[in-house]
Amino acid sequence: MSLHNKTYIKRSNYLDKALPFLDKNLIKVLTGQRRTGKSYIMLQVMDEILKNNLRAQIIFIDKELMEFDFLNTATDLHKYLNKVIEEDKRTYLFIDEVQEIDGFEKVLRSILNENKADIWCTGSNADILTGELADKLSGRYIEIRVHSLSYIEFLEFHSLKNDNNSLNKYLKYGGLPNLIDLPLEEDIAFDYLKTINATVLLKDIIKRHQIRNVAMLENLIRFIADNTGSLFSAHSISKFLKSQGQNISASIISNYISYILDSYYLIKVSRSDLQGKRIFETNEKYYFEDIGLRNAWIGYQPMHINKLIENVVFRHMLELGYSITVGSVGDKEIDFVTEKSGNKIYIQCAYLMPSEKTRDREFGNLLKIKDNFRKIVVSLDEPSGGNTKGVEHLHLREFLSMRL
Repeated sequence: MSLHNKTYIKRSNYLDKALPFLDKNLIKVLTGQRRTGKSYIMLQVMDEILKNNLRAQIIFIDKELMEFDFLNTATDLHKYLNKVIEEDKRTYLFIDEVQEIDGFEKVLRSILNENKADIWCTGSNADILTGELADKLSGRYIEIRVHSLSYIEFLEFHSLKNDNNSLNKYLKYGGLPNLIDLPLEEDIAFDYLKTINATVLLKDIIKRHQIRNVAMLENLIRFIADNTGSLFSAHSISKFLKSQGQNISASIISNYISYILDSYYLIKVSRSDLQGKRIFETNEKYYFEDIGLRNAWIGYQPMHINKLIENVVFRHMLELGYSITVGSVGDKEIDFVTEKSGNKIYIQCAYLMPSEKTRDREFGNLLKIKDNFRKIVVSLDEPSGGNTKGVEHLHLREFLSMRL
């Protein structure tokens, strides 16, 4: 039995994370950028519930549907739930884009305390976990971060073989799940991705933060797209924009970047000094949640292949649950220092390594790290493989297919 007519491909990775919390007295919050598939994961959870309990009451509030347009405040939500919850059934409450209901956290707290329903919700803005929900429900909610499709999921969704042609499509169009309904052709796919860019900007940034200088916001995102994976600060962006005739202060740029980060559209990576074990306060790198959305801003440019490789490597490690910094060893940079449960992996990204000089640089930076953790160079060299003094060399395709 299903409450919906939608077909979907199961995203087992997220279902495996979510289902252990079923019927636990916690609010389950699926967070992530719009259109990464959070609502479909909730539909999958609903179907799992109904497999085991046909009498379960499932209440699904989708704030993107007109029929729920009247639910704008905590009072609206409270009245509605008091009317529809059936006391003699096990109730499961699902709210899609819960941040659209002002004061929602008061109602969720009340339902949780009275154990009236098992609560699941999605949110496309980090604000939902920084307000009263976080303050009053410390330890009473669990966050499950949802990303756009991994490379392996992309292959499954589009029924593609794991070859270089498929990898190039992933690097070009990214992994938004709804691309499954479109041909992967440049004009059509990028038209769709541009509409998603406009939606995220309007709903999660411009309206939420009452931004008036929309052109400035768009120029800022284009700058970050053009400089994906480069170290820069709000001050350096301000200087650049001033050279282009736009006089915008570093503090305004810093605010705008924080709004973009809150929408899960960009992810910030700090630098760490591997020798002194400290985090640098200035100059960070920024990567896009979805590489296709980045390309929709400035076009797919093969000369940017290094930046695309870095972005998808970063996203892969993030999805696997690693915390990530950019490493510094003296004057050398390590693209990614990743850590999970005390285990570290150091990663360098390169396009091709045609010469000894390039190989020496990419492998040499990793060889400067004097510990026994795993060290990997990722590139598009064919064939790659083997290792140099313990440093592995993997093709990007192989790297993105691994559960490290």
